[in-house]
Amino acid sequence: MTKKTLRLQLFVIPTKAGIQTETKHLRCALAETMIKARFAAKMVSPDPKVLMNVSPHLNVAVRAARSAGREALMFFKHRHDLTIEAKGACDFVTEADTTVEKEVIRQLHKAYPNYGILAEESSRKQPQAGWRWIIDPIDGTTNFIHGLPHFAISIALANDNELHAAVVFNPATDELFTAERGRGAFLNGQRLRVTRSNRLDQSLLATGFPINNPERTRKHMPIVSALLVPSRGIRRLGSAALDLAFVASGRYDGYWEPGLNPWDIAAGVLLVLEAGGLVTDFDGEQHYLDSGNIVAASPTIHRLMLTTIQSAWG
Repeated sequence: MTKKTLRLQLFVIPTKAGIQTETKHLRCALAETMIKARFAAKMVSPDPKVLMNVSPHLNVAVRAARSAGREALMFFKHRHDLTIEAKGACDFVTEADTTVEKEVIRQLHKAYPNYGILAEESSRKQPQAGWRWIIDPIDGTTNFIHGLPHFAISIALANDNELHAAVVFNPATDELFTAERGRGAFLNGQRLRVTRSNRLDQSLLATGFPINNPERTRKHMPIVSALLVPSRGIRRLGSAALDLAFVASGRYDGYWEPGLNPWDIAAGVLLVLEAGGLVTDFDGEQHYLDSGNIVAASPTIHRLMLTTIQSAWG
């Protein structure tokens, strides 16, 4: 009698042994199904369209970033057809930037029509008071133009000078970084923490170069030299929003850069803070949105970086 026939007989003959055997088979099948379901759940990111236990503000911002991200990807795939304009030396804008920004503003304004807007490409720049959205439609435009999939839609919500919600979304990699004041930072639903490194020689750092400002670049280079030697290296990937998101996620141990705009860093700042990091300007104060000079890192690395920066900054 074959094994298959035996199983069939045990199923159709209601003996005690048969019932026990089939019960065992059912339990094994159920356990296997549960294991597969758990494995699949780990492999699939949470549905980004429906974030649980977050504020309406953050849900709206995520919806805006996702919608605008689809527009950005369409332009990215046809980037060779883009019309590129220079706002300054190595500072570009394309119709992708303006279209994506319009879509972000449309989504945000639909939900919160009375909130102010501070956006990079449009003329809608409001006073720094009250509730306002701070938007960079494509942070990393040069990467975008050259086909490098390292760019992001950055959206922050501030009330006066206090940041309340943040979204940094790279549609090319489908990485969605989110944060809310007092509620933590997340990447595709997974909690983020800054690195635990407490030594520069074990730290990977990041920066950017203000190449459209020769004087600022001249002052910046001594800092690069001073931090390059004692660290594991310095990366320059061309998106301040993602640099800060990478600090929040522990991919970088620290990041600094001079001369940035509020829309470059607002969302990323909240990500780092909510992931347990520190953010200051080059004076160790909280005026980074005004000065544009920023240092962001885990607490110990921040102290070491700030000391070096203050000594080298001309």
